Amino acid sequence: MSVRNSLHDSLPLARVVGSNPRMLQVSPSILQFLSGYMGKFRVREVGDNLILHSHLPPLNSPAYSRFVTEHLLARTSGPSHAQVGITNACPQRCEYCYNRNRRGQVMDTDTVLKTVRTLREMGAVWLGLTGGEPLLNGDIVRIVESVSGDCAVKLFTTGCTLTPEKASRLRQAGLFSVSVSLDHWREEEHDRGRRYEGAFREALRAIDIFRSTGGIQVGVSAVLSREMIENDQVEEFLSFLDGLGVDEAWLSEVKPSLEAFWNERLVITEEHRLKLVKLQDRYNAGGRMTVNYLGHFEGKECFGCNAGNKMVYIDAFGEVSPCVFTPLSFGNVQTGSLPAIFAEMQEHFPSEESCFINKNYRLLQKHSAGRTTLGRADTLRMLEEVRFGGLSRFNQLHHGSGTGQVTPARETPDRR
Repeated sequence: MSVRNSLHDSLPLARVVGSNPRMLQVSPSILQFLSGYMGKFRVREVGDNLILHSHLPPLNSPAYSRFVTEHLLARTSGPSHAQVGITNACPQRCEYCYNRNRRGQVMDTDTVLKTVRTLREMGAVWLGLTGGEPLLNGDIVRIVESVSGDCAVKLFTTGCTLTPEKASRLRQAGLFSVSVSLDHWREEEHDRGRRYEGAFREALRAIDIFRSTGGIQVGVSAVLSREMIENDQVEEFLSFLDGLGVDEAWLSEVKPSLEAFWNERLVITEEHRLKLVKLQDRYNAGGRMTVNYLGHFEGKECFGCNAGNKMVYIDAFGEVSPCVFTPLSFGNVQTGSLPAIFAEMQEHFPSEESCFINKNYRLLQKHSAGRTTLGRADTLRMLEEVRFGGLSRFNQLHHGSGTGQVTPARETPDRR
């Protein structure tokens, strides 16, 4: 079957090509891969946007066109995805929060604006705004507006301080998606994990406000414990979320980013990951709500872990890390050049087939010496002991061999 004919067998990919004709210049093997990947989801129409899930820009957007042109075709070396902490203030004190213990001088608005614009110039087509609680930044609307023209902007929020007026202003500024934090269907369990009475009710209120606003994809961001996965509680949780009328459940597991979670009994196994992947696929085949498990997107069968390579995180203090879950810093945007800092980080972080922090938290424990974020020198010392795995299926197809991609020592150098 020809590539052109096969496009009509996959409605999601056909709709992508219709909005982005340059997709036809992408290699047949990548198109076949994308067809299989996209076929696991349903395209949802939210306002004017066609959305597969919230970890990709809307399929008919200028941001997705940039993804095709700059990353699939031109293969730019810059990041495609970035997250920025625009404040570290937050009334909640989640036990697993990857930012809870970070310290430093908070970036001012001008620095944040410069940072997000630089990320866009480097190639970022998807920008996640996080915190702390990003709604506590009084300039959040201005920040969204500054890059939303051809960069898909998503908000991660607890819902604290949200008003209908603020939600409307965010939509007008170009916000395409929001994930409201909700970790359990029982109010007391959610509030306990977040150490904040009323967190559950504030989350439900925020969901209602965003749904009433219209034009924004409304999802829930849920952090699953290993216990929930092992006790088959995730499906019950998904049924609860579906009943809320949200567009998407964005699922991830508790990550060993903090000392309290440097415990193999708390870190998921590959068996747990595959269990969630199967649940995602089963739910998407018949459910109204999209289930988007981060461990599927970042799995070896899909795009792999791109921390420090195609993903970058800048926390509220300006520290540049491979991803939100990896408390390593290669420099600070308040004192150094973001492109230069990222380029050095990318030299040490090839894409690989599995989550970096899930695999290397013991090395983080060894080198942390009680610190919450390793500085550049200690980060480089730790990385001398890291052995990266093979490439994900997408990166095997996309890069192949002999592409000039920097590749530190790998456990499995297979790049077929």
